[in-house]
Amino acid sequence: MKPVSVERVIPAPAAQIFAVLVDPKRHQEIDGSGTVQQPTKAPARLSLGARFGMGMKMGAPYKMVSKVTEFEEDRLIAWQPVPDYPLVSRLVGGRTWRYELESVEGGTLVRETWDPTTERLPVIVRAAAGLTKTNMEKTLAKLEEVVTG
Repeated sequence: MKPVSVERVIPAPAAQIFAVLVDPKRHQEIDGSGTVQQPTKAPARLSLGARFGMGMKMGAPYKMVSKVTEFEEDRLIAWQPVPDYPLVSRLVGGRTWRYELESVEGGTLVRETWDPTTERLPVIVRAAAGLTKTNMEKTLAKLEEVVTG
């Protein structure tokens, strides 16, 4: 499977957008899928190597734990989530969610990427690619609303 990306120019400075992305308490506000609930254990601000838990809900509630794997202030943040259940996390999880920010005329180009190449069992997420792209487009629209509203 190949990574899936969506882009949107948001009329706001990169630092303002990045401030939302590095605050796990705000992820529910921008989630276009409706699955992200509340952080279960998280620092106030994400950084390289930081771990954060997130309550999720897709039909039934569940928990994920993510580790920030890429970080460049006001430009890049990526994390890899795995289920917060030790036996299950050995088998599934590990896809990468990445946000890249680039200053452009009119604001900031934000690129969100869902990268299943780092997933432990990629076949488990294959069917989700199309819906994931739609949800990422919704996420970037919500991110724009949050930072410009």
